Amino acid sequence: MRAPEFWINGGPLSVGLAPLGWLWAAGSALRGALTTPYQAPIPVVCIGNLVAGGAGKTPVARSVASRLPGAHFLSLGYGGSEQGPLLVNPNKHQPDRVGDEALLLAEVAPCWVAKDRAAGAREAARHGAACLVMDDGFQNPSLHKDVSLLVVDGHTGFGAGRCIPAGPLREPVPRGLRRATALVILGEDRRNLARLAGEVPVLRARLEPEAEALGLAGQNVVAFAGIGRPAKFFHSLEKLGANLVEAYAFPDHYPYRPAEITELLATAEKHAAALITTTKDFVRIPAHLRDQVAVLRITVTWDDEAELMRVLAPAIGELALP
Repeated sequence: MRAPEFWINGGPLSVGLAPLGWLWAAGSALRGALTTPYQAPIPVVCIGNLVAGGAGKTPVARSVASRLPGAHFLSLGYGGSEQGPLLVNPNKHQPDRVGDEALLLAEVAPCWVAKDRAAGAREAARHGAACLVMDDGFQNPSLHKDVSLLVVDGHTGFGAGRCIPAGPLREPVPRGLRRATALVILGEDRRNLARLAGEVPVLRARLEPEAEALGLAGQNVVAFAGIGRPAKFFHSLEKLGANLVEAYAFPDHYPYRPAEITELLATAEKHAAALITTTKDFVRIPAHLRDQVAVLRITVTWDDEAELMRVLAPAIGELALP
């Protein structure tokens, strides 16, 4: 979802909505207190966050799973109609059924879509998963987590610091940190987030473009993105030296129609530019048009790999040890 400006910087509207945010926080606390989590027969690693909108969970989930032998993903399949449990087939399933994030995860390891998290965990274990990596689900109390990594963008942090609808928080920061195994700060910590962690370990990481993106310097590009923070994607292109001649922001998880992509391609042709988007947007482009659109692929670089593996060790035992 696209965050309104007052969610990031606060202001009178945020203050006025604060009582509704308190009700939201109370409701989420009550839900957790009344739910008995299912204990899966395999370890569960949750990659979550405390804010609505994009924080970088999916790249972190992909990075973590790639380090865990036998890992399967468990996804809600946000934006898709599938109830599950269903094993995602990237060659068969479309975003309107399983969601865009599940298709990205399935590139790395088997991915299960399930609205019922416990049922998804049981099915993954039955099909030989050694451990589960959840993309999101930190606020869902139905499944016990052995390790929970809270991902936060170092530039925007927790925004105004209030709960929905007064701010971006899904729950109060202190409450979330009490359940976290570690706090993952993506990018430069401009909000001094590390000081909030207290005794919770802090992992620092960066989202970096893959090697082929380095050829964008000096190239004209028309960019489009339907993610939580499109401006972040556009800024990344400019940092790579691309000449951003046009930039189009769409709603998060936007289902692109063929006519819209055709129009964007015409705009790019008019500017003698390449049309480029994100990996999450790419899977939502009609298949017959994808070969005409470039994609900026990113990877997660960890400042301290050994510390990451130490944080993961309680969930996966010897598999996590260097």
